[in-house]
Amino acid sequence: MIRTPLARAVAAATLGACCVLPAIAHAEFFKDSKATIEARNFYFNRDLRDTTSAQQSKREEWAQGFIVKAESGFTEGTVGFGLDAYAGLGLKLDSSADRTGSGLLPGSFGNEAPDDYSEATATAKVRISKTVGKFGGLTPKLPTISANDSRLLPQTFLGGHINSQEIAGLNIDGGVIKEQNQRDSSNFEDLSINGGGKRNIVLGGSQADDFNFAGVSYKWTDNLTTGYNYGELEEIYKQHIVNLVHVLSIGDKQSLKTDLRYARSTDDGNTNVDNNAFGAMFTYSLGSSSFGLGYQSMSGDTGYAYINSTDPFLVNYVQIGDFANKDEKSWQARFDYNFAGMGIPGLTFMTRYLSGDNIDQLSATTNEDGKEWERNTDIAYVFQDGPLKDLGIKWRNATVRNNFANDLDENRLIISYTLALQ
Repeated sequence: MIRTPLARAVAAATLGACCVLPAIAHAEFFKDSKATIEARNFYFNRDLRDTTSAQQSKREEWAQGFIVKAESGFTEGTVGFGLDAYAGLGLKLDSSADRTGSGLLPGSFGNEAPDDYSEATATAKVRISKTVGKFGGLTPKLPTISANDSRLLPQTFLGGHINSQEIAGLNIDGGVIKEQNQRDSSNFEDLSINGGGKRNIVLGGSQADDFNFAGVSYKWTDNLTTGYNYGELEEIYKQHIVNLVHVLSIGDKQSLKTDLRYARSTDDGNTNVDNNAFGAMFTYSLGSSSFGLGYQSMSGDTGYAYINSTDPFLVNYVQIGDFANKDEKSWQARFDYNFAGMGIPGLTFMTRYLSGDNIDQLSATTNEDGKEWERNTDIAYVFQDGPLKDLGIKWRNATVRNNFANDLDENRLIISYTLALQ
């Protein structure tokens, strides 16, 4: 596996800590430790609906992944120390040069995917009271930066992250991300912006040195949480995000969840980023069913900005699209059902439909606005008992149609099993 100087430094520091910790570690360091190994079998088929000889017609690959995660507890004392580790291995089961690019394996159209690839990170951590700092490998899940785990292996980052929960209900985050390892890569690389689609983002330079972030959220009651987050991809963009989540209980097994989000993104000296993103999702739950309606609006000179391949903090970010092009307005209708209500625990179903329009004109000659729609269906089952207990099977289907890029038909079949290592 290829490693950057920063990755090698992190590994060296962690190895040194491993040599010291046994001398100072106490029972809690081992007692609170946990480790898991996940086997993830993934089949991916995306029909690009392009039959021209010069273009790729589909992306189709099948691979087996293994994900190992280990977390220690903390040593005793005012300042506690700990270690976390992650390792991932991807094995090619089926692929070819004309079907690569699924995100399961390294490789692009015209290049054969390797038979295997691997990645690993180590994380040193320190705890003082209810404040924890982590340094090394990270998989953040924050509004400004959220690691993607929708393929064979997860996206990972190198950096530092401090989280503080000293005051009940108050959650504070801050840190810096230095490099990223994409979900289909063994290498750490500089950070970059997702500028695809009809975002109208113009870059003076696509790579950035650091991503700085800070955020605070407060849980006012059991049913109301608000938050503010700031992110800065150096010399690319700055972003302010505010959000509110409220759950209203309206009767026996009934509730209404309101999820409101607003983001203001501007350039940081080397781009034209200028975007206002508003999103609202309302979900009514009744017993085993839930019904959702969402609305999302983009305004400004560009579409929404976020780090390449991460999960953007948008209510209409779904299986394939994010509906975040310049001036795009979109809505969503969603239905979920848990079959435990019919006596079949472990079986779940989801379907949704999204439609977007008003995308900044496709051509100055036609003055035509862009339009798109996407339909998703998920069916998943987790075995509840017997020899296959905890084995999960999920089928994900998506259809995309638009007037500015390839139409898409996609199927994903994922079989996973996670074993706790005691």
